[in-house]
Amino acid sequence: MSDAPWLTVLGLGEDGLDGLPPASRQVLERAEIIMGPPRHLSLIPDSTGQRIEWPVPFADGLPILTGFRGRPTVVLASGDPFWFGAGSVIARNFDAGEWAALPGQSTFSLAAARLGWPLEATQTFGLHAAPLTRLRPHLAPGLRAILLLRNGAAVAELATYLTETGFADTRLHVMEALGGARERSRNVSLTEALLGGFDHPVCVGLEVAGHGAAFPKASGKPDEIFETDGQITKRPVRALTLSALAPQRDEHLWDIGGGTGSISIEWLMCDPTLTATSIEPRADRAERIRRNADMLGQDRLNVVHGTAPDALTGLALPDVVFIGGGLSTALLEWLQTSLPAGTRLIANAVTLESEALLAHWHDTLGGELLRIELAQASALGPRRGWKSAYPVVQWSVTL
Repeated sequence: MSDAPWLTVLGLGEDGLDGLPPASRQVLERAEIIMGPPRHLSLIPDSTGQRIEWPVPFADGLPILTGFRGRPTVVLASGDPFWFGAGSVIARNFDAGEWAALPGQSTFSLAAARLGWPLEATQTFGLHAAPLTRLRPHLAPGLRAILLLRNGAAVAELATYLTETGFADTRLHVMEALGGARERSRNVSLTEALLGGFDHPVCVGLEVAGHGAAFPKASGKPDEIFETDGQITKRPVRALTLSALAPQRDEHLWDIGGGTGSISIEWLMCDPTLTATSIEPRADRAERIRRNADMLGQDRLNVVHGTAPDALTGLALPDVVFIGGGLSTALLEWLQTSLPAGTRLIANAVTLESEALLAHWHDTLGGELLRIELAQASALGPRRGWKSAYPVVQWSVTL
């Protein structure tokens, strides 16, 4: 086998062969196998290689592609394959020496050029295979964003979603087949977008406006955004807890005793590289955590219905553990003996028994023990007074 890569991921625009540079054309001419979605294959009618349609779902195409190993193969992708495209998936599944990439002009660049928007100040979302709820933490008046959508019908779905979330004054810049002979751009209201009539491939520029609730960027999101049965770490304590958890890039959290999922959901909101697993013993609460995560755009949260420590066996190991419920000697002993050194552990306690347990473990392992006492002004007859919440004892330690 040659040392040269047998696989090339080639970025293709709506202008097909006309938009390809000489190097990309040469790779296509030499390819024995050309693999891609039907629309991409239709854009290169003059190629001589064997054509293979990439199946749906996308993952089903990887074993097929593996079968061509060693033969000159091209995988067609839209624009820049490494900007919400197929490139990153292929890079994860094949060794670095097996593949090369020849990116084209991204849809985001074309859209920004049509709109006159600076890309560095514009948010970009690949929603062709992701739910519209991914937008929710970012929606705020004045936001400019460019979205890739799965098809023309998704434009009306986007208009409905923005109306339901309170941003009904948003303007949509709908752009179809950018860079090709079929290119068309329209500036429409959400009401006009509901009428449909948009063709794939489509992207949308958003100028968000309306009276919907914008989420604060700081930790401690409003309690009201979570569906709850009352079992929730309230906003001030949640803010202090997220500070103690101290999320860093690429870290994984175990949220034990998830309740409503507020801790793990806010953890995920801190950075797109973060991951989390929420472990909840009650089935109804586990379902509620899943609903909250989906509604708030954190669909990558893994929810486990089970009781710790039994439910922890086999899970991907965490970098950080939060115990919000189910605190026990057995759980702490399991975590101490099963997790690698350097794992950070934060536990909150409200009852006297849980406080005593944390005090004992603090005496044994050290760390930081913090007592959080909060009071809120409330009516006291015709006047006002302080109504104290139950104090929370928080233990933070590195195992």
